[in-house]
Amino acid sequence: MSVPDRRPCFITTPIYYVNDKPHIGHAYTSLAADVLARWRRMQGREVFFLTGTDEHGQKVEKAAKDAGQDPQAFTDRVSQHFRDLAVTMGFSIDGFIRTTEPRHKHACAVLWEKLAANGEIYLGDYEGWYAVRDEAFYGPDELTESDGVKYAPSGAPVEWVKEPSYFFRLSAWGDRLLKFYEENPDFIAPASRRNEVISFVKAGLGDLSISRTSFRWGVKVPGDESHVMYVWLDALTNYITAAGYAADEAKFAKWWPAEIHFVGKDILRFHAIYWPAFLMAAGLEPPKRVFAHGWWTNEGQKISKSLGNVIDPVALVAEFGLDPTRYFLLREVPFGQDGDFSRAALVNRNNGELANALGNLANRTLSLIQRNCGGALPASSPRAPGDAALGALVDALPATVGAHLDRQEYHLALEAVMAAAREANGYITVEAPWALKKTDPARMEAVLRHLHDALRVFATVLQPFMPATMGRLLDQLGVPEDARGLDALATPLPGGLALPPPAPLFARIEATA
Repeated sequence: MSVPDRRPCFITTPIYYVNDKPHIGHAYTSLAADVLARWRRMQGREVFFLTGTDEHGQKVEKAAKDAGQDPQAFTDRVSQHFRDLAVTMGFSIDGFIRTTEPRHKHACAVLWEKLAANGEIYLGDYEGWYAVRDEAFYGPDELTESDGVKYAPSGAPVEWVKEPSYFFRLSAWGDRLLKFYEENPDFIAPASRRNEVISFVKAGLGDLSISRTSFRWGVKVPGDESHVMYVWLDALTNYITAAGYAADEAKFAKWWPAEIHFVGKDILRFHAIYWPAFLMAAGLEPPKRVFAHGWWTNEGQKISKSLGNVIDPVALVAEFGLDPTRYFLLREVPFGQDGDFSRAALVNRNNGELANALGNLANRTLSLIQRNCGGALPASSPRAPGDAALGALVDALPATVGAHLDRQEYHLALEAVMAAAREANGYITVEAPWALKKTDPARMEAVLRHLHDALRVFATVLQPFMPATMGRLLDQLGVPEDARGLDALATPLPGGLALPPPAPLFARIEATA
C-alpha cells in the first residue's frame, strides 16, 4: 500500500498586472489553481495558495498618469479589484502579494545582490525593439510591420530603445537549462509548450536586460538607484518573497520549491527560461512545474477591448451562478488548449450535465429514500451482479480524478465523474427502485443505498470544482462536515441516519435566441 503524500504544497497564479480590471483570463488561471489547492487539502496536505498583483513598470506608471493618480494610489485601487475577484469566484487563497510591499522590495534586493555576487550581472547599454504593453524586448525576426509600425508577436507596437542597463548573463545558461529540462521532463506542461521552450533555448539565448532608467516606478537597484529593476526580475521574485525568502528561513524551507506555477501561455517564456535561470544562478531550486494554459475567444472572436467583447467573470457569475460558471470553464476545454466561450455551450453543460445528469439523479434518489425508507439511510449491503458496473466506476473515481488533477487534466477529471453519473442514471432506470417497493423491498433499499454511496463519492470529488453546491449535496446526503475528505470515503455512513428532505441543486437555464 502506497504511503499518502503529506508534503506541504505551494501553488501559485501569476501576479496580475494592475493596468486594468480583471477579465476571464485572470479568473480562469486562478480557478485552475483553486481547484488543485482544494484537492490537495482534501488529500490531507497543507497548502499555500498564492495570488497577487504586479504593480511596477512603465505601463502602470503611464496608466496611473492617464488616470490622474500617483502610481501608488492607482495600484491600491486596481489591486483591490483582484482581491474582490477572488471573493466573487470563491477562490480559497492563503496569501495575496503586492510587488509594492516592503517585504517584496527587500527580497528583490537580496536576490539581486546574490546574483551580482555570483558574477551573473554586469552593466552595459541596451538597444532593441521594446513593447511597453508587454514589458518585453523582441528580436527583429520576431516582429511584423504594418503601415510603418512594427509589432511584437503579441500584437503590441514596439519602439527602438537605447539606454544603460544591467544585464543578467542568460547566454551562459542555455546548456544548463536544456540539461534541467531533460532531467525534469514534467517541469513544463503541456508537452507542446515544453517543445516550444526547448526549441527557443536551443536557438541560442542572449543576455537579458534586467534594469531600466527611462522610468522610476519600480524596485530600485541596490547600490545604483538611477536604475529600477526590469519588471520580470521584480515580478517573478514574488513567488519566493511570499514563501519567506530573505525573511524566514524555516518558512522558505517549508514551501519552496513551489509544486506548480499556473500561467497563461503568453508569459511561459519568462517562467520557464528566465525564472529557473535566475533561481539556479542564485543557488535556489526552480519550481517543480510551470503549466501554461491557452486563451479564450468569445463566440468565435478574439477577445479585445476594441471589439468590446471582453468577458467579465463577475457578470458571468451574476448571470449563471458561481458553480455552473466554475464548472463550465474547466469542463468545456482541455486545460492548456485555446477555447471558445459561448453562452449556448454553458447553458448546455448546466442543463445537460449539472441539472439533468447529476442534480436530477440526486433528487430522485433522495426523494425515494424519503418516501420509501422513512427518510432514513438504508444500511450498507453487499453488491449484487447488477451493481458491479456502477460500483467499479464509483470505487475507482477518487483515484481517477486525482490522477487527472495531478496532470492538470481538469476536463478529463470532470468527464470521469459525469461518466459515472451517466452509469448511475442508467442503473436507477434499470433497477427501478420505485417498483421494487412492492416486489422486493430489501433489494429496493440496497439499490437506494448503492445510489446514495455513489452520490457521496460524486459530491466529495466535485467539491474543489463546485464547493458551495457540493456542500449542499453533502448536507442532503447526511455527510458530517468532518467526513468530507477523501480518506473519509473509506468509512461508510451508518444505516438509519436521518436525511433531510432534498432540494434542487441546479436550476435549469433557459436558452436565449
